[in-house]
Amino acid sequence: MSTRSSVRWLRTCDPAGNFPSMTLVDRVTTRFTEVVGAEPLGVWSAPGQLTIIGDHTDYNAGLSLVIATDHSVVVAVGVRDDGRVRVVSPFGDATTVELTRCVPGSVSGWAAVPLGVLWALGGSRSGASGLDIVIDSDIPAGPDFGISSAIASAVAVAVNDLWEIDLGRMELVHACQRAEHDMVGTPTTMVDTATAMFGETDSAVLVDCQLAEASVVPFAIADAGLALLVIVSDGHRSPGGAANQDRRTSCQRAAGSLGVETLRDLAVNDLQRVRETQDEETYRRVRHVVTENARVVAVAELLLSDGPRAIGDFLAASYLSMRNDFDVHNSHSTRSIRSAQRAGALGARMTGGGLGGVVIALVPTELLSFVERKVRQTFTDEQLGEPELFVVTPSRGAHRVY
Repeated sequence: MSTRSSVRWLRTCDPAGNFPSMTLVDRVTTRFTEVVGAEPLGVWSAPGQLTIIGDHTDYNAGLSLVIATDHSVVVAVGVRDDGRVRVVSPFGDATTVELTRCVPGSVSGWAAVPLGVLWALGGSRSGASGLDIVIDSDIPAGPDFGISSAIASAVAVAVNDLWEIDLGRMELVHACQRAEHDMVGTPTTMVDTATAMFGETDSAVLVDCQLAEASVVPFAIADAGLALLVIVSDGHRSPGGAANQDRRTSCQRAAGSLGVETLRDLAVNDLQRVRETQDEETYRRVRHVVTENARVVAVAELLLSDGPRAIGDFLAASYLSMRNDFDVHNSHSTRSIRSAQRAGALGARMTGGGLGGVVIALVPTELLSFVERKVRQTFTDEQLGEPELFVVTPSRGAHRVY
């Protein structure tokens, strides 16, 4: 093994478990060498994300509590001298463009995410060096696990280093958000990218979309004898855009009718006025957003004072609020939640907006195998297909691997 390979191995296999797997780093490095004919200048990583509590609050300028997961995107990057950028990934065909022509409307598909980040960081200006970017990932498929934000974040920290831009983490968050809005055409909020940037081991990230702030909250579930089980059913699919837009529009309309800029400006004691002035559906949707913000605050405070074993009831309440007040339904998710909680999970809820069939359950470690078995048995008994189950760990945010 060469000296450089030995150093790479030592840096990749950090004892705290915060780095991407050796297989993933080796894979992206090998692919880069195959494509470019040289080794990369470095490899950068950014994690997937998973919401613990606080769904449908973000686009109402609210609060979300999210973890960076131990699944990640890795990017191997090298500099070119021809002013062009080439991006390669498993998600589609390789794309090569002139860096100065990398502007909104110039590219579509998966490559719009990394190229959008380059544009947002000033890549279309004269003098920026060309780049070769090779991307790989072990983040599960689907919108609920934050792969797009992980790609954007990994590219952003890499380019911040290589172009010596010296931007702070929140500035990079806003650059990634501009890329999603203007290059990709997706009206994302800052939550996923902020989590990818600010995540830490054994921690969750409290994201305040009104103040554009992110703070770290302890979430050492393993130390508390807990595991965070993810259950993905056959009902897992991209949430319907029309349904989500309808909810978003309804919230915006309600805020205007109530004389506030966003629903974040309402407190629980304002709900009686909402009930007296709005129709039943609007009232229920407002109630979910307002009470979910309150639950996020309560959970963050409990994590600081009592630890993660104290938050189970709030996860269950969040699920009921999304189902009953925000009209988010997924029959497979309902079965996952009921089965997990009956088997001993402290709490469980739909995550990622709820429409995609992804559930998280906070489970005592000694009951993990039993809960997994009971969930699988439920799906077998009701002929719902085979669910995918795996455990995630709160992990480190975007960083340079070597």
